[in-house]
Amino acid sequence: MSSPLIDLFITSFVETVIMVAISGAIGAVIGLPLGILLHLTDRKGVLPIVSLNRTVALVVNAVRSTPFIILLVAIIPFTRIVVGTSIGTPAAIVPLSIAAIPFMARLVESALREVDRGLVEAAQAMGATNWQIVYKVLVPEAFPGIIAGLTILLISLVGYSAMAGAVGGGGLGDLGIRYGYQRFLPGVMLAVVLILIVFVQLLQTTGDYLVRRLTRR
Repeated sequence: MSSPLIDLFITSFVETVIMVAISGAIGAVIGLPLGILLHLTDRKGVLPIVSLNRTVALVVNAVRSTPFIILLVAIIPFTRIVVGTSIGTPAAIVPLSIAAIPFMARLVESALREVDRGLVEAAQAMGATNWQIVYKVLVPEAFPGIIAGLTILLISLVGYSAMAGAVGGGGLGDLGIRYGYQRFLPGVMLAVVLILIVFVQLLQTTGDYLVRRLTRR
């Protein structure tokens, strides 16, 4: 493999890491409170507001049910407004973040549902406020599950980032399409796939380790 091609691999991998890290962070920062809101306002939640819950759930489900490649193309005008372009790594981060937020919200909601309701009822009996129940009971108890959910999100974003390469989103997906497919270099395509597999395995291993550590505590 030539030196320029190796440089391309390094640059593309860094772009993929940047896309996954930034969109994952945005998804976590916004998706976490959104997931908490969905859980709290559920019919069986500590702050049941069914109308609000259904409205938020409708928006979340609408975005989640949209295939990423369609979402990627559909919001191109919005992407241009936000970053000034519709191609490259910055442009790919916008749809990746939009896809990550509802994904993370549902994962957080699912983790919170696993918390023993008896703990919540005990906190309510001691006079805890809803806010205290959230940050002293729900989030600490569900934290290993939330970390597991974040791991799933990051791995999904790796796949989405590769898909973004189909429309010039940069990263390893773009490299694989431009060189592996369009220039008929199967070795490049194979190398891209192997790098993505190793990257995903590293994310999964790290996530599993953190979950085990947090569960022991």
